[in-house]
Amino acid sequence: MSEHTAAPHEEERDETQEVENGVHNFSSESDYVVPDNPLIRERLEWFKDQKLGIMMHWGPYSQIGVVESWALSDEDGVWSRNDIDWEQDSEEFKRQYFGLNRTFNPIRFQPELWAELAAEGGFKYLIFTTKHHDGFCMWDTHTTDYRITGPETPFHTHKYADICRNLFDAFRAKGLAIATYFSKADWHTPYYWAPGMARGRDMWRGPSYDPEAYPWLWDSFVRFTHDQIMELMSKYGRIDVLWLDAGWVREGSRVGQDIKLGEVVEKARELQPWLLSADRTVGGPYENYVTPEQTIPDGPLNVPWESCITMGTSFSFRYEDKYKSVRQLVHILLEVVAKGGNLALNVGPQPDGRLPEGAVKRIKELGVWMNTYGEAVYGTRICAPYFTDRCAFTRKENKVYCSYMYPGPDAPVTEYVTVPYTEQVTGVELVGSGESLEYRSSEEGLVIRLPQGVLSEKAPIAHVFRFSES
Repeated sequence: MSEHTAAPHEEERDETQEVENGVHNFSSESDYVVPDNPLIRERLEWFKDQKLGIMMHWGPYSQIGVVESWALSDEDGVWSRNDIDWEQDSEEFKRQYFGLNRTFNPIRFQPELWAELAAEGGFKYLIFTTKHHDGFCMWDTHTTDYRITGPETPFHTHKYADICRNLFDAFRAKGLAIATYFSKADWHTPYYWAPGMARGRDMWRGPSYDPEAYPWLWDSFVRFTHDQIMELMSKYGRIDVLWLDAGWVREGSRVGQDIKLGEVVEKARELQPWLLSADRTVGGPYENYVTPEQTIPDGPLNVPWESCITMGTSFSFRYEDKYKSVRQLVHILLEVVAKGGNLALNVGPQPDGRLPEGAVKRIKELGVWMNTYGEAVYGTRICAPYFTDRCAFTRKENKVYCSYMYPGPDAPVTEYVTVPYTEQVTGVELVGSGESLEYRSSEEGLVIRLPQGVLSEKAPIAHVFRFSES
């Protein structure tokens, strides 16, 4: 993933470009394979109930406030090195980037506070970058010294040195589920970017060699990758989702880089039979849900899905980042949920181990809203007409929720609002007050009379109505 502002909705996508500016296109519904395993199908229903996850991109790159990993790829340097103004030589830059582990020392990291804040914000699961494309491991792996507990990393002596273990334990203690972000690419290991190959100094996001020409080298990389995944699946407690990134194909070919994913996922499911697999943008039996990035589909999808969208402008920490308002965040969430998806809202932690003040403020504000109106979000399913100009519809059993959104605090609040819901209802209530409201049917839908007490107030983020049906 990368620094990238929210893109316009993408219904038609260029299938020849898997990654543009670090942002992945998402798989089409036609590529989706319904799992054969009944437990996995059951867990997908659980997943669709959760609605709101917190995502975190964190690693040595956070120290310098640049996009995670991508600047290492010469092919992606045009956009990813916009903030790199200290080193123009590509090889020297790579050496400096890979050397950031020697100064990464987040001594103010307090996993319990992160978990407490996430629970307060209404989040139901965590997606954490155990390893991004740069290959730095945020757990105590035995496969490489390029890790948070490695001897060159000053944080390795800290009581919280095994970041994944401490973070996962803290979040589980607050009732949140765990998804492990894991990059299938690894630009640090010589099994992937092998020296002395045809690409020379000019690296791209894929391996520096043709796996078909060097099968023994590729097999070594596959074993290395399986070992890392199985460490996470066997030594770090309950994992609910294996969230896999780097789903691009080999340059000039439509043949993917086969890491024998099915073998390792099925092996992991021997230990954790409930494990969902999100093999992003690949399709097939191990992409149990699809993952639009920095975008929301134009309409509801008939497969499980999750939009990963940044709270600010960047997935990783950026100095003086600009955060979306809580109104924007709620409206994004409501649109995603009305179209049947989950929202993975990304926050980039600071290099010292704290969460940025702006992000903390937004999380707390979001939690206040969710504490009152979460019933229109959690555990719901889609309901026509889904999402319109001002309204987001969801359903839970015999209740329909309509969130009537206001674009800003100065938007007019009128006594009567019309929502485009034409099914018969037996009652309308205002969520948050429980007050029964007057309503009548019209050709355009339901005309609802707001109580006098709200007419003199600033426009809320949304008025949420609960419709009862017989």
